[in-house]
Amino acid sequence: MKTLVIKSDRLNLPEEIARKLKGKEVEFIETKEGILIKPIENQIKNARGSLKGSHFSSEKYMRLKKEEKELE
Repeated sequence: MKTLVIKSDRLNLPEEIARKLKGKEVEFIETKEGILIKPIENQIKNARGSLKGSHFSSEKYMRLKKEEKELE
């Protein structure tokens, strides 16, 4: 795949790559082979909604913490 840097502050990526990276933050890492464009994983954003449907609530969490403290 080829692309052309048009301006120093803008990079046009091939459509297939741009689609995969759309809306993601990336970091540029210089290696001896060239420049690596790596998506930055947002752990908090990835975890959001992971407990949905698990019937786990903040009330249940607080109850468990209280029980845990009583056992100490």
